[in-house]
Amino acid sequence: MDTKQILQYARSWVLEAGEEIRTNINEPLQIDTKSTPDDLVTRMDQQTEKFFADKIRNQFPDHRIFSEEGMGDDISDLEGVVWIVDPIDGTMNFVHQQRNFAISIGVYEDGTGEIGLIYDVMNDVLYSAVKGEGAYKNGNRLPLLSTTEPLKRSIFSLNTTWLLEENRLVEASGMRELVKSLRSTRSYGSAALEFAFLAEGVLDGYVTMSLMPWDIAAGKVLVEEVGGVVTTGDNRPLSMMDRTSVCAARENIHGETVENYINLKK
Repeated sequence: MDTKQILQYARSWVLEAGEEIRTNINEPLQIDTKSTPDDLVTRMDQQTEKFFADKIRNQFPDHRIFSEEGMGDDISDLEGVVWIVDPIDGTMNFVHQQRNFAISIGVYEDGTGEIGLIYDVMNDVLYSAVKGEGAYKNGNRLPLLSTTEPLKRSIFSLNTTWLLEENRLVEASGMRELVKSLRSTRSYGSAALEFAFLAEGVLDGYVTMSLMPWDIAAGKVLVEEVGGVVTTGDNRPLSMMDRTSVCAARENIHGETVENYINLKK
């Protein structure tokens, strides 16, 4: 895998796609729903994913594509080079706010994340990382995350859904105790941006119960390159093939978080 060449192409395609989205942000949207009424997809999601699929297949015909909107390949494993693509992560924000959404691309080789790109489209901010070479924001290297700040002085990204007793995935009492133990919480509505903000040090942790591989692929590479830890909510390695819970945090507070506060429902 020629990482440098792939990164060069991927970066240029992400910026080109972002420019197209910004140019057309005020055009009328064709909006559909997928699994639930709140699971939105727009024509722009589909067009952007097709753009990436066409570019990747033309330039790297032996690579495969794992993506959200159906333009990718039928993926049953991560052998070889696989591009994991989310054309617009945070579609609800895209529809309702026209901000706080991102293009997210992870390039994996034999199941290992080698490249991560997250593009905050409306702010023209590109987060990038190559395994073993650090993480960057618009070309400026991000420092390693603190390993000394305690949980009580931390800010986590956390959707309030997981604090409700009727949620099906995690014990709400533990999540409420986690909130009490933190300095504060935030929720941005885009998993990609929440990973990027953690890598930047704007957040200290991110906990959620239901993400797909394309939500995670790029962010995992970014966070690990600055010393963060990314696992399932019960501290297992992430599956990059299935829907999963996620706890991503600074190294010194990750274990405390998963052991003391996150109790997944069986």
